[in-house]
Amino acid sequence: MSTYFPKEGDITRKWFVVDATGLPLGRLASRVARILIGKENPKYTPFIDTGDHVVIINAEKIKITGMKADQKVYHRYTGYPGGLRSEEMKKRMVRKPELVIEDAVSRMLPKNKLGKQMFTKLKVYRGDKHPHEAQKPEAKVFA
Repeated sequence: MSTYFPKEGDITRKWFVVDATGLPLGRLASRVARILIGKENPKYTPFIDTGDHVVIINAEKIKITGMKADQKVYHRYTGYPGGLRSEEMKKRMVRKPELVIEDAVSRMLPKNKLGKQMFTKLKVYRGDKHPHEAQKPEAKVFA
């Protein structure tokens, strides 16, 4: 008997909407990462992208616990000498809260081509409006 592997046509992707209001950042990110990877699917295969699409709304209302807002620093390097740019989490939450959630989720995905492909199925929005109503997304509640 041979092992079943889903083909690209066998995979049906659902759309989920997650309201981030009052949810801790890490717990939200880990649960969303599981959906993007496809571990919630019975057809999960580690080397095939079987995950679903996730739309996160109200990104500015996530809960940051402890002293992370003051102490956590995001770094990026421009590629030029002396080009290390740093930004505190508190400032990034004011400027672009979507990036905070995207960073947290992307760092929980595999670090390869498959992980990059999974990350493209994540959409994060600041308010409670999103342009994906045509896909008829289901509301996903994390308690």
